Amino acid sequence: MSVGFIFSLLTFPGVMVHELAHVLFCWLLGIRVVKVCLFRFGNPAGYVLHEEPANALQHMLISFGPFTVNTVLGAAVAASATVPLLHFTDPRISNLLIWLGVSIAMHAFPSTGDAASLWHGIWSGRGCCLWRLIALPFVVLIYIGALGSVFLLNTAYGIFVALYLPRMVMHWVGW
Repeated sequence: MSVGFIFSLLTFPGVMVHELAHVLFCWLLGIRVVKVCLFRFGNPAGYVLHEEPANALQHMLISFGPFTVNTVLGAAVAASATVPLLHFTDPRISNLLIWLGVSIAMHAFPSTGDAASLWHGIWSGRGCCLWRLIALPFVVLIYIGALGSVFLLNTAYGIFVALYLPRMVMHWVGW
């Protein structure tokens, strides 16, 4: 059993939300989804196959959709356990919500498969040079994030989003 397999198994809700975020963005952009695998015991742990987006912007939105969805949902789920105003009295419920929030937020980073899809999309010949220049740094960021996951960057991000981001937001809004 590989470390990646165990990691995916322990954080499967995050994998599922990541794939559902791709589906959501395909739906919002009017791109037909061909096949969805929310979770499986393999590599990749989940995937979404969809029609070719019409332009680089659509590729970028589909690739980075999980970053937004997983971050917001991970913070929202964990907020009820980490923000004193919303706190549960039962620590088991709080611990479950924190695990769920961290799990979801840990899978916010686009995968190398997302980067490969975005790279192919912007260089397939259908996009203009401006979109290629705009999208290129995003592809590089995805690969840096994937490399960072080897050093547990995604874990640190998940913990930050679940444990600290809700408190920061509550402080900013004055609660």
